[in-house]
Amino acid sequence: MVDKFENIDMIEIITKKRDGEKLTKDEIKYFVDGYSAGEIPDYQASALLMAIYLNKMDEEETVNLTQSMRFSGDTIDLDSIKGIKVDKHSTGGVGDKVTLIVAPIAAACGVPIAKMSGRGLGFTGGTVDKMESIPGFKTTLEPEEFLKQVNEIGIAVIGQSGHLTPADKKIYALRDVTATIDNLSLISSSIMSKKLAAGSDKILLDVKCGEGAFMEDEEKAAELATMMCKIGKAAGKETMAVISDMNQPLGRAVGNSIEVIEAIDTLKGRGPEDITELTEKLAGIMIFLGGKAKTKEDGYELAKESIKSGTALNKMKEFMERQGADVNVINDYSLFPQAEYKVEIKAEKSGYINGIDAKIIGIASQHTGAGRAKKEDEIDYASGIYIEKKVGEGASVGDTLAIVCGNNREKVDRAASEARKAFKIGENSPKAFKLIKKIIEI
Repeated sequence: MVDKFENIDMIEIITKKRDGEKLTKDEIKYFVDGYSAGEIPDYQASALLMAIYLNKMDEEETVNLTQSMRFSGDTIDLDSIKGIKVDKHSTGGVGDKVTLIVAPIAAACGVPIAKMSGRGLGFTGGTVDKMESIPGFKTTLEPEEFLKQVNEIGIAVIGQSGHLTPADKKIYALRDVTATIDNLSLISSSIMSKKLAAGSDKILLDVKCGEGAFMEDEEKAAELATMMCKIGKAAGKETMAVISDMNQPLGRAVGNSIEVIEAIDTLKGRGPEDITELTEKLAGIMIFLGGKAKTKEDGYELAKESIKSGTALNKMKEFMERQGADVNVINDYSLFPQAEYKVEIKAEKSGYINGIDAKIIGIASQHTGAGRAKKEDEIDYASGIYIEKKVGEGASVGDTLAIVCGNNREKVDRAASEARKAFKIGENSPKAFKLIKKIIEI
């Protein structure tokens, strides 16, 4: 490293950013490469991260940080896949089974989907955990097999593998213990370095805002989305973002196998209204980005038609079968892992559901065994929470608001006690809220 950056010193870099000055591309690369290689100690990296947190980075610095992390390890080459590859990323939410729906829809409309997804940590579930709740489903494929599958059936979704963005993993772990998580440049560079390293041609971001999201404020969510779109554009990748609501859980199912069942139901045309609306919009934009529709509106119509005609469900079946899953689960949900215990949460007064705190539901679901507090925790695929009454719906005394399920009675009882606090019942029906707040194009 010294040969490449002879006139750069880590103390000088820290001093510059401490004093609010702009870092050069080489200075940022020096830090990323050096910390990734173990040549820069944690205490110096922590000092720089805090200086960045307090004094911020401008757009050029953020792009340079992203690119340095993007190329800190392996990058995926998808050039052998025919067509315009479109990737989708969500900033995480409660009940977010979107990938399992939009990926088959987009693939059914001719957009190649070569996607790597992550596991869940905390109260947001991971797509890989949900896929692993499907009996027999393989979430790992050899690189050649992965590329071949996308070329042959148009879709493959696997767990993150290889040595992608090691600098981001190391920097994120340090941010987590130094109170430097919540910074626009550090968040956007972390997300986009992984997306750019994954090799797709275009990127769609689903940025959540509300109680159950990392960004609770819509304005901050839009700011993050805009920055990530700018990073994508600077890297030569057309990037769009959708700001969507996460003030109540998405859909009705929060867990793993029950979310997969809801995803299948949505592809059958009988999903909850909110998840149907969001996935048709997101898939429609992916179809547009993938060059299979002239406008976003045309993309929305193609997405709807793929559900109506059954081609999206057939693509889901083909995708599952190719990755080793028992496709009989599509028509027989009893083949999914089943919960031994179920506790119903009953309405204690009559009225309308005025609110469901998504964060409370997410944490309660995690406590059933559906999520992880620590990386090494095991997931109970059958556990979770099914919401019977959503915001705006009426409830009478004794009506079931939600069903909490799992295989550990103590955990289920605790989660039910927590989840009960999420429901707010009022005398009047609440104002209708907008699920999709904004679409951002740069």
